[in-house]
Amino acid sequence: MAAAYTSFSLHMTPEKFFIEACDEGASDVLAIDRVSTEMTLTVKKDVPPSAVTRPIVGVMGTIRLVAGMYLTIITKKKKVGDLLGHTIWKATDFDIISYKKTMLHLTDSQMQDNKAFLSMLNNMLTMDGFYFSTDYDLTHSLQRLANTSPEFQDMSLLERADQRFVWNGHLLREFIAQPELHKFSYPVLHGFITVKSGCINGKVFDWVLISRRSCFRAGVRYYVRGIDSEGHAANFIETEQIVQYNGGKASFVQTRGSIPFFWSQRPNLKYKPKPQISKSTSHLDGFQRHFDSQVILYGKQTILNLVNQKGSEKPLEQAFAKMASSVANGMVRYVAFDFHKECSRMRWDRLQVLVDSVSEMQDESGYFLVDPEGVVLIQQEGTFRSNCMDCLDRTNVIQSLLARRSLQSQLQRLGVLHVGQRIEEQADFEKIYKNAWADNANACAKQYAGTGALKTDFTRTGKRTYWGLLMDGWNSMIRYYKNNFSDGFRQDSIDLFLGNYMVDEVDVSTPLQIQRDWRFLTLPVIMVVAFSMCIICLLMAGDTWTETLAYVLFWGTASITTGGVILINGQEFVDAPRLVQKEKMD
Repeated sequence: MAAAYTSFSLHMTPEKFFIEACDEGASDVLAIDRVSTEMTLTVKKDVPPSAVTRPIVGVMGTIRLVAGMYLTIITKKKKVGDLLGHTIWKATDFDIISYKKTMLHLTDSQMQDNKAFLSMLNNMLTMDGFYFSTDYDLTHSLQRLANTSPEFQDMSLLERADQRFVWNGHLLREFIAQPELHKFSYPVLHGFITVKSGCINGKVFDWVLISRRSCFRAGVRYYVRGIDSEGHAANFIETEQIVQYNGGKASFVQTRGSIPFFWSQRPNLKYKPKPQISKSTSHLDGFQRHFDSQVILYGKQTILNLVNQKGSEKPLEQAFAKMASSVANGMVRYVAFDFHKECSRMRWDRLQVLVDSVSEMQDESGYFLVDPEGVVLIQQEGTFRSNCMDCLDRTNVIQSLLARRSLQSQLQRLGVLHVGQRIEEQADFEKIYKNAWADNANACAKQYAGTGALKTDFTRTGKRTYWGLLMDGWNSMIRYYKNNFSDGFRQDSIDLFLGNYMVDEVDVSTPLQIQRDWRFLTLPVIMVVAFSMCIICLLMAGDTWTETLAYVLFWGTASITTGGVILINGQEFVDAPRLVQKEKMD
């Protein structure tokens, strides 16, 4: 495989950027013309001595904004660990540099738009969870990498990457089009990776957890639900658990993704907006398309639907069950488990009921296992596709239990665990395992819902605690605020970064210039003033109690009425995405 360069220097002159490969024996320099935007390969002697130089970690790519092209670079990285002898890095700091040296060519409104787009890019880049390797393909599972052709092995990282998981794919379009530039960039994954060392019975092994977030139908919790017409599910994540000991290695893959038909759940100021199933689209087409691609990629599908089977989630469960039975071709199996009902009143031991009920299916699907000589002993022939409403909290709990059951078998096959020994009894490793899965839950939740995951006290300790319930309440409050008042901006940031919205260099108008109507500002102000007056009247009583009561009733009624009007028109008052039309997202 053609590995990418590992270290660079960026030399800047008013006319060009020069990105010099600083690896031992490397002589290539990538020249980017700041006026024509052309990219060419050159050599070190072409870099003018007057150039301003700084070391950089790598190139995320380039993007067009209102002011013109921008270069996005990675400036800091942190080592996560080694996977099969290859170093995995986490990108921790970035910079966005304009090709243009001045903004004088922009009008005031264009300046404002450009500033807004830059803050969106910065918002995206400060979202935790970008990972890369310069000499290993992180976008594919161990099993997919083992089943490839010699031609595939010779490809560069950019050519061979699974596009579902390349988050800088839009930024790298210019690089991908020119094969000679491939060594100057690499695919960047978004999600979570941890590499841990475990020791059981004096045997030291590597344990790795990788969650790959799909960039198809990517977005935030309430604005992106269900699937699109291509069958891509919202919040789709492929999670792979890898264990390596003494040359042998094993892997277990699971997936999660939004309930795969057309539904939405727009924020409207209510704590839990009612999910709406689309009445105008043929659900079965998209549903079939989704599972056709899942079966091709992963083999037999076992759906674990963890949503409530009563209340507002009930229609989704019923529709999912009905569609799953209509495609009963032996490759898609459906299991419903009402997580909240089964585990109510802290009965978390009930989760074992689900694990036991699907144990035969798990044994049948298997996992991927390779012996120290590189001979494939077992292939994984199916995956569990878990979902709840958000595919975060409930889903992560179940995935960690299924992964532990798989790991139990893998460690026995690799000769780490003795027959009859259980992982749960290995206190040191059990702690590493539980904390890593809880960290995975937090990372996935922050990226989709804006806060850490709920129920992580169970994942970390195996018990539900009252402190955990309190923290869940706090996280739920923060989620409510973010989902209603800042998620539109977060969704716009993702759409801009992934190329779902592209700034047009000819058309100077952008959706950011659309103004809110008068109600958006006026009604909240009236409500706050009325509520304040109501409190003042209570504290500063009038001459008679009847006069005080009249004032309190008047201002109280005004405050409640305005609040009611705001709630009824909730969708008008939330922070909605502006770049990609909401209708297009369903």
